Amino acid sequence: MPRYFTREHEWIEVDGSTGTVGITDYAQAQLGDIVFVEAPPAGTRVDQSKEAAVVESVKAASDVYAPASGEVTEANAALEAEPALANSAPETDGWFFRLTLSDPSELEKLMDEDAYKSFCASL
Repeated sequence: MPRYFTREHEWIEVDGSTGTVGITDYAQAQLGDIVFVEAPPAGTRVDQSKEAAVVESVKAASDVYAPASGEVTEANAALEAEPALANSAPETDGWFFRLTLSDPSELEKLMDEDAYKSFCASL
């Protein structure tokens, strides 16, 4: 399944018309210990590059932006009970939400893994 990345350190993994969204390992390292995650509930419409979720750490609260537009189909309930999953498994079990893509061509604006690694190395 292809995975894409944003300049704001979100990722989206695409399987057909479904995208799973989370924050990158780089993002969680910058945030520090995550204590709260507010993901959008199912049925919420999100727009590419617009605020979709909130993550709070011991350092600060940060917005999480949607890598692509669509309708949320599922929020990761495990994060409510254990927000630290966003630290320990940010790119696997610590995903934030799933959505049905409304415009798959938006993915062309995102970076692949190699481009994202180069981007992070330049920071």
